[in-house]
Amino acid sequence: MNETAQDASAIRVWFRLLRLQARLNVAIAERLRGLGISVPQCDVLSTLTEREGVSQQELAQRLYVTKGNISGLIDRLEKAGLVERRAIVGDRRSHAIFLTDEGRQIAHQGIDIQRRFVVATLGRLPPERVTDFENLLIEARNLIRESEAYAARPALKRR
Repeated sequence: MNETAQDASAIRVWFRLLRLQARLNVAIAERLRGLGISVPQCDVLSTLTEREGVSQQELAQRLYVTKGNISGLIDRLEKAGLVERRAIVGDRRSHAIFLTDEGRQIAHQGIDIQRRFVVATLGRLPPERVTDFENLLIEARNLIRESEAYAARPALKRR
């Protein structure tokens, strides 16, 4: 396969994006450590501030993780007293997830930590550059969604 200059640039940017994501996770993890939660746990808590009472399945879908991952996260958050599982009427196997008062407080603190980090980093870019960056991210997301939709189609239909 011959790699074009455009391909090489795209691959270079891809790896920079992966390294940036890793660096962001480390930076946020260090800041959240003081609250006693991890980045994935903060994701769960902050998602629940938007809408409580969702099932583990729905929470897993919203966070793009497996049911097994979300189950372990909920177990740890429940043990820490930050969330509670409540039975869903008519469904003995599923539970709705709710924040406790302490969980709500920790969630808001975690959101604030991330907000301050964003202001201190991306917030220092000129507004038009932030808009450009957002537009590029949306465009890349849409290309990935198209790729996923293509990959999900049966092989016969792709020809």
